[in-house]
Amino acid sequence: MKQSVCLGFDGSESSDWTAIRAERLDGFQFTPTYGPDRRPTIWDPAQWGGQIPRGEVHAAVDELFDTYQVRMAYCDPQDWRSEIGDWALRYGAEHVAEWSTNRITQMHEALKRFLTDLTTGAITHDGCPITAVHVANARKVAKPGQKYILGKPTEHQKIDAAMASVLAHEAAAVHRAAGWTDEPQDNRVIVFR
Repeated sequence: MKQSVCLGFDGSESSDWTAIRAERLDGFQFTPTYGPDRRPTIWDPAQWGGQIPRGEVHAAVDELFDTYQVRMAYCDPQDWRSEIGDWALRYGAEHVAEWSTNRITQMHEALKRFLTDLTTGAITHDGCPITAVHVANARKVAKPGQKYILGKPTEHQKIDAAMASVLAHEAAAVHRAAGWTDEPQDNRVIVFR
């Protein structure tokens, strides 16, 4: 039986990084690996000639959906709207959804949940060193209405793995509230005649 997870995806084109994080039902977050070299699903464009390697990202997404029972992937559509649409067609719109991180109210609420659950131990993590740096870089940026979103203190201090972690947790929290269990889903249709 495949382990079920929720995913968070924060993508970029060339200046920021692209990251996929996963969260299990029990609240454990991790950076999945993919491919023959078991690379982490975090891409620094500087290591790929200045551009995010979209083919690598597609291979990773395909492998994640093959390896895990992905309940939901929340994906920030910035620069990746077409790919996210393709993934929704391929893996099912019930498993892939756009989740824009530039919506102040929704992002603020997701960040409050993430911080509370991290503080209380409802979320644990794998200690991914890249994610640790991105989380340490992240700053609360004040917005109207006593709200905040995440921002980076300088252009070179990236936060993309932190954003992917928040998205994975939001997807997992929503699905836990909807009754997520590790029981395999039976999608067969029984016809009575």
